[in-house]
Amino acid sequence: MSDLTPAKELLVAQGLEKEYRTGPEPVRVLRGVDLAVRQGEAVALVGASGVGKSTLLYLLGALARPTAGQAWFDGAPIFERSESALARFRRTEVGFVFQSYNLLNEMTALENTLLPGLLQRRPWSEARDMGEQVLQEVGLGDRMRHRPGELSGGEQQRVAIARALVHRPRLILADEPTGNLDPKTSEVIFDLFLRLQAERGLTFVIATHNPDLARKADRGYRLVDGRAAPWP
Repeated sequence: MSDLTPAKELLVAQGLEKEYRTGPEPVRVLRGVDLAVRQGEAVALVGASGVGKSTLLYLLGALARPTAGQAWFDGAPIFERSESALARFRRTEVGFVFQSYNLLNEMTALENTLLPGLLQRRPWSEARDMGEQVLQEVGLGDRMRHRPGELSGGEQQRVAIARALVHRPRLILADEPTGNLDPKTSEVIFDLFLRLQAERGLTFVIATHNPDLARKADRGYRLVDGRAAPWP
């Protein structure tokens, strides 16, 4: 990490550790993760299930605090912020995409997509317009009035991606976004990430256990024994 400093990268993690206490002994999931992501990069995070990929993404997106270590976003330390400042950081700078989509079944694709805009207290008409625009961008312009149960798995993931994009974040964190999809649809979704990276200048950190998809990213890290090593 000597050539990577918080001032030179969009996202930097140094010495991130995370312990969980589910019994008498703590479980150390992360043991000092160092990584850096430049603006506009797509970085893959590879490793088997259970090695801590999701935990690391939760820390990078400020959904949890580390046991030790620090991360910087655009040169500013993340975990020195108050809880309200962390919530604002998540609402404005980060978009999340999960394996299980996390859509609200009673809402349409458009209603699911515009929720982040409403959380930012945007007027309904503005949030709706933003939602319609980004659904068009991910190829669901003709499906925005459908509910999740009326959409395929790939279409549901596109809605989840649209929801992650609608508030115009600079960083997208995707946790096994193709884990529930067949190989062909997985490639389509990963290629969509790369198109959005190129067209919007977005920065992606994508956790995956699929090395073939991971090789499409600009760079990668492999999580082993709670630490991150450059990959391949």
